[in-house]
Amino acid sequence: MPQDITNKRISCPHCGHHLHVALDTSGGDQDYYDECPSCYKDIHFNLHIDEYHQKIQLAIDSDDR
Repeated sequence: MPQDITNKRISCPHCGHHLHVALDTSGGDQDYYDECPSCYKDIHFNLHIDEYHQKIQLAIDSDDR
């Protein structure tokens, strides 16, 4: 598995379902949506690569409009 792939366990902000996501950090900062496999609602992912501290910051929310 490439070093640019990081696996995280998250909870769906809509239904609380726990799921594992693979984050591809090779593209730098990312802002995207993915669907929860349990409730089928969109989860908003905001990924920030902090290269100085060598950390990945992931914010997820329901982005209800």
